[in-house]
Amino acid sequence: VAANWQHSYVSQWFAEQGFAVLVVDGRGTPGRGPAWEREIYLDLAGPVLEDQVSALQAAAAANPSLDLTRVAIRGWSFGGFLAALAVLRRPDVFHAAVAGAPVTDQRLYDTHWRERHLGHPDEHPEAYDRCSPILEAASLRRPLLLVHGLADDNVFAAHTLRFSAALLAAGRPHEVLPLPRTTHMPADEAVAENMLLHQLEFLQRSLGLERP
Repeated sequence: VAANWQHSYVSQWFAEQGFAVLVVDGRGTPGRGPAWEREIYLDLAGPVLEDQVSALQAAAAANPSLDLTRVAIRGWSFGGFLAALAVLRRPDVFHAAVAGAPVTDQRLYDTHWRERHLGHPDEHPEAYDRCSPILEAASLRRPLLLVHGLADDNVFAAHTLRFSAALLAAGRPHEVLPLPRTTHMPADEAVAENMLLHQLEFLQRSLGLERP
């Protein structure tokens, strides 16, 4: 664990709004050695999602007051990919999701970065398909909010636009919050603040929580 407050202040803010917040470093994250990081080779989805579910169940076992009937997941970039994947594959566990700048088609992402995890797409096409939520759009059963900067030069907005189109074609209701003049992360403080407030309202509404 890094002694760095910058990655915890948003979690702290959501905790102050009444949420129990769980942050999990599952397989593939740095800090535990090469073997741990390589656990996700050719599969960025399955092991990572399994670890989130296992950690949630362990936390609930240690804290019986946690309400597992109202669980949301939110994230940005890879976290956005994971959040979308969670409600697609495990709607029995996750009841709402906020996916910010999610990678929904692995073939659209940075070549040098993606091939170190999934290999060459011509050699491992099944790995790319297995890790692309856009191909699983028809399975959505839970509330999903997609957020994306329209000027994102890292995870292009096409990821969210194509995913939204696939969801619409499959008849799966969802919400999209576009961020004009925003790159991969909001730089404008007012936009960043109001984006969080929008997420808060979405989660409260989707989980049936009383708004203070």
